[in-house]
Amino acid sequence: MSGAAAEAHRADVGVYGGSGLYTLLEDAVEVPVDTPFGPTSAPPTIGSVGSRRVAFLPRHGHDHTLPPHRVPYRANAWALWQLGVRALFAPCASGSLQPEIRRGDFVVVDQIVDRTYGRDATFHDGPATPGGLAPVDHVTFAAPYDARLRAAAVEACRAEGVAVHDGGTVVVINGPRFSTRAESRWYAAQGWQVVNMTQMPEAVLAAEAHIPYAAIALITDYDVGLDGVAGIEPVTMDEVFAMLERNAEVVRKVLFRAIGLLPDDLFTP
Repeated sequence: MSGAAAEAHRADVGVYGGSGLYTLLEDAVEVPVDTPFGPTSAPPTIGSVGSRRVAFLPRHGHDHTLPPHRVPYRANAWALWQLGVRALFAPCASGSLQPEIRRGDFVVVDQIVDRTYGRDATFHDGPATPGGLAPVDHVTFAAPYDARLRAAAVEACRAEGVAVHDGGTVVVINGPRFSTRAESRWYAAQGWQVVNMTQMPEAVLAAEAHIPYAAIALITDYDVGLDGVAGIEPVTMDEVFAMLERNAEVVRKVLFRAIGLLPDDLFTP
């Protein structure tokens, strides 16, 4: 879809669907968007949540066809920017690294440690930068997550009766494999709270596109287990998907409520 056509399908809020969340809105319209970075994971769909127009994009494609290191992060972010998105929520499956963060809890993270590699992680690629962006820029990234979106997400979780942790550091690994025991013990020993495979470069691309961004980590597992705690086995993909299936409706309710809590000034030009 050209830029002119995209203008007719504007959205206020974007949502990246994570593992287990491949649809969000009923009666939504599919709006394919052409990008300089190739196709998106799937065509965005646009519908309404209250007074807000919402664009939903499943980051792993329909039916989880894209592993985390193959997600077209730049195309996805560019498409939502082109649709006019001014706030972006990113629910994501994550593993707990600390005993007090339990399966089924939500963590509205506030910091990132990036352990990924080999991913296209910026729009600013020097002379090859498309679309009129500055060829070189060094984005401020001290606070990766927007405080207003985080506050809305935390309030929404509490209102829906979800056990939520306000703040935490997510360490982002490349995947698609899970961590070794040594890696997981090291991450936990640093005091980091959760582990995930998609928050980078997703978060920094939102920052480069000037889209306020917040992630809601749904805790599906304890990674490789917890030292000194018997009966907790290393995570499997089946375990992750089973937990996500049980919680998909809760994630939807939290997102809908959080969207309704967003301040109007986010959407003021």
